[in-house]
Amino acid sequence: MVRITEDLIRKRAEHNECEIYSLQEISLHQQGVERIEHLDRWCRDLKILYLQNNVIPKIENVGRLKKLEYLNLALNNVERIENLEGCESLKKLDLTVNFVGELTSVEQLQQNQFLQELYLTGNPCTDYDGYRQYVVTTLPQLKTLDGKAIQKTERILARQEYEEVRRKIIEQQKTYIQKRLKEKEESERKAEAQEARTGAQPGFDGRWYTDINTHQSDSSNKNGEGGKEEEEDEEYWKQQVGYTPESRLEIQKKIEEQKRKKEGIEEEKPKKQRNLFAEDGRPYNVNEAKLDFNLTDNEDDNVLLLDVAAFRYMDTSLMDVDVQPTYVRVTIKGKILQLHLPEEVRPDSCKAVRSQTTGNLLITMPKANQVVKPLKVQQEEKKTTRPTEPPTEKSRQAFERLEVDPTKSKGVDFAAITAEKHKPAQQPFGTVTSRPAERPNSKDFVDDLDVPPLM
Repeated sequence: MVRITEDLIRKRAEHNECEIYSLQEISLHQQGVERIEHLDRWCRDLKILYLQNNVIPKIENVGRLKKLEYLNLALNNVERIENLEGCESLKKLDLTVNFVGELTSVEQLQQNQFLQELYLTGNPCTDYDGYRQYVVTTLPQLKTLDGKAIQKTERILARQEYEEVRRKIIEQQKTYIQKRLKEKEESERKAEAQEARTGAQPGFDGRWYTDINTHQSDSSNKNGEGGKEEEEDEEYWKQQVGYTPESRLEIQKKIEEQKRKKEGIEEEKPKKQRNLFAEDGRPYNVNEAKLDFNLTDNEDDNVLLLDVAAFRYMDTSLMDVDVQPTYVRVTIKGKILQLHLPEEVRPDSCKAVRSQTTGNLLITMPKANQVVKPLKVQQEEKKTTRPTEPPTEKSRQAFERLEVDPTKSKGVDFAAITAEKHKPAQQPFGTVTSRPAERPNSKDFVDDLDVPPLM
């Protein structure tokens, strides 16, 4: 079974940066815990404690948790409510689906003045006649029992019948205790029979045989052991057993046993260590990562360039580069890329750069043997000039340009846009309306004022 250790608590305290002393909430559910221990000394500031779905048979080692407000022990093997007097701040206690048959142990919660919620659903004590009336009267500080609010009238009525209800509860409790004693005796007999069956040597009945054929059948029996184990496991899970603390504990042990078998069938084989060097010390070329690479010799700069096509979105922290005078090693996620260099390089002057667009890794390795080369002088090209020649007719024609009348151009004169507004509007056909010219008067014309003007 699993025990509560410091490593287990630290693993479950990641939300508190793995600090134990200041831990206020922890969840140890479904861990196969068989006993509550060490929490009252290591986690004094606990306020919420989850221990559901384990095989804890007894409430213990929680009296020093003065700040504990919520204790969840659902789906365990608790048979009695005890050792909670020291939890002064306890407000909620969940004992759903346990084996609490001693209902009178509820009286020990009278000292927990701040207790407001209590859950006992799924326990044998809930089948007793007068169960709710007894708990409501015994614990006057309760506000909720099994998820149902306690009314004031309900409390008054339960208090009136308290003595009679308590007497019935004690009688039913004695009957249940006798039943539990029988269940314990029966489980002990089954356990002894199981040990005797597994402890006996298979195939040996106390007599010796000299028949050779029996030895030949031993090999076939060994081959069939795996099948028999599977059949036994199948029969075990099909058989009907009572729902008792012993049966739950046995099932938990069976589950852990099968888990250990599965883990032990094939132990993790150590990875084969690849030889990176020959017996004479010469480095091998190894590409475990199966990455594309390009090793070039740049004679102009006297360096070796190694371009490794690393994964584009891989974090650079997963890469490691080791440059030695005769080889270079690139480790990517534990996979090695090692190359033997054609020339010796200077490891202290090497440089590794990674592209931000493609993710490629470029390693620049200066050679150990430096080569002195003359500087390249860029010769300026001499400008050739031709002698001046008198312009000929062809040259003149080459520079002749077509003269265009500026008035004929169709370009828009933006400066004259406002001036065009004062021009008379043109008719659709382009004619401009104007006043007709008057005909001159004849020589014999006499202007008579008595004659009215023509309209």
